[in-house]
Amino acid sequence: MYKVFINEKLIILSNEIQKSEISDVYLLKDIDFEWLIGKMVSGKIEKAILYHAYEDELLPLLYRKLPLVEAAGGLVKNEEGKTLFIFRNGKWDLPKGKTEKKESIEETAIREVVEETGVRGLMITDFLMQTYHIFKRNGEYRLKLTHWYAMKTAYNGVLCPQEDEGIVHVVWKDDEEIREALQNSYENIKLLF
Repeated sequence: MYKVFINEKLIILSNEIQKSEISDVYLLKDIDFEWLIGKMVSGKIEKAILYHAYEDELLPLLYRKLPLVEAAGGLVKNEEGKTLFIFRNGKWDLPKGKTEKKESIEETAIREVVEETGVRGLMITDFLMQTYHIFKRNGEYRLKLTHWYAMKTAYNGVLCPQEDEGIVHVVWKDDEEIREALQNSYENIKLLF
């Protein structure tokens, strides 16, 4: 099973369905994403389950339907145990961005954190998960696959928001501040916590 978000709306890719879910189920191989996204954005469909019998074919089928954009980012903690957040487009988020040619996913994750926040001395400690969301660019829907890594740093210098990317704040947050920030964040970010 995979979760894919369109804004706050959820699409589940699954090879299993329950009888109670029948009304939400569409065949992945037959779905028209323009139609589905239109219905979800307008509020006519709250959640959709896209079914295919074979689990190992769920993502390949999805990738054939929507152009794939790969990205990577970090859930960064400092020596005080605080977590690095950015504020962009009116929401709290974590630093992330698209991979560049000839760049590994891990290199992307570190580069994006440095570029978007100014934080240096990053060390990846663990792979966390992959998240998926659908967005529209140049009139075309695309699927963003983001690879998330746990990182740590001893950096205690100035935080520098990457303003040309729309980032207006970069801050370290403690556990209580994180709970508050997640009230105004994206569903994919909430999954990481």
